[in-house]
Amino acid sequence: MATPLLTDMEESPVSPHTPLSASFPSVVRYHSGCSVPAEAEALSIEKAWAAGKWPEVISVVRETVKTVSCTPVNIAVTGDSGNGMSSFINALRGIGHEEEASAPTGVVRTTLTRASYSSSHFPNVLLWDLPGTGATTQSLENYQQEMQFSLYDLFIVITSEEFSMNHIRLAKAIECMGKKFYVVWTKLDRDLNTSAPREGELQQNIRGHILENLQKERVCEPPIFLVSSLEPSLHDFPQLTETLQKDVSHIRCDGPLQNLFHVCEKIINDKMTSLQEKVGTQSFQDTLGIRNADDLEECLKACHWHFGVDDESLQQLAMRMGRAVVEYKAIMKSQDLQILSKGDWKLTCMSWAFVQAFLSFLSSIPLLGDPVIRYFRRIKHKRFIAVVAEDTRTILKQVLEDSII
Repeated sequence: MATPLLTDMEESPVSPHTPLSASFPSVVRYHSGCSVPAEAEALSIEKAWAAGKWPEVISVVRETVKTVSCTPVNIAVTGDSGNGMSSFINALRGIGHEEEASAPTGVVRTTLTRASYSSSHFPNVLLWDLPGTGATTQSLENYQQEMQFSLYDLFIVITSEEFSMNHIRLAKAIECMGKKFYVVWTKLDRDLNTSAPREGELQQNIRGHILENLQKERVCEPPIFLVSSLEPSLHDFPQLTETLQKDVSHIRCDGPLQNLFHVCEKIINDKMTSLQEKVGTQSFQDTLGIRNADDLEECLKACHWHFGVDDESLQQLAMRMGRAVVEYKAIMKSQDLQILSKGDWKLTCMSWAFVQAFLSFLSSIPLLGDPVIRYFRRIKHKRFIAVVAEDTRTILKQVLEDSII
């Protein structure tokens, strides 16, 4: 038997005998007018990456971000009845309660059916005002089904006065769906007027109350915002809108950019495998354009050039992204030979004094020393290639992240 969401029902103008489903219109999925030509974008970035041209790679990424910017995002605002969900939506839209297009608000429950609202502050975003969970003894499973939880990309759980078991169950259900949610405590202005603790202490107490209840049910820690819908410019409201803007961008871009990353990652891995297979042969030196395979400094620089993370390429990348080149170099494990040797345990072991002394001793024994020295050289070269390939993937991830922002 399903557990009821609420046992104490709030007064409502709707008869308790009326089936809840009769109050809800059927859900119509909102379709976007634009689509992402995944195959074309993948082919473009594959050609650009294979040629080792960062500017062209960035152009493809930016075009992808531009294309998906019109993709609709659905945000559900839910919680217990009377917590101020409709007022919060009006505040998020930047309109007053008295305006014709505002969501209806009042002391009694005013949201009887799902309703969607748009906002100029969040283009191509639909804010869904859901009936409160306290309107019925309906189970959470039925509520999820009636409200079409699968439709939404992000959830905002509204609460005030108390973070109840209803809120915890909602949070747990959303987390099980693998979707992100915020917890927003509204009516903070009322709490400040009626509470003895100072603002900072009160906010700390509220956050602690929410986190304690979530932790009891082993629900992950979500972003928590304490706001006053009557004064949106105060408290956490500006931070909330900024976070929401970023998350909307991530919702739109993560999938398409992840696809592009996988295309580039395959090229990087193939290039790494191909180069490692040539280690110890003349073809390895010819591919990298190095004369002396024992010159580790030259070998590392050649690996950087081969993967497109040499100084000149990074400079081009930084200029196109509007960042300082040192920002990208700082996340590289292979910035230079000294940093690489200290940061990689295999290379560190081979740099130990007694290992170097042993290799020096073996070099005086031609039949035995030469194969061992060549073996150690191959290990170093393969580690160089692997670490530089890893750095390339790291820089690519940073470029994609920066492109979303």
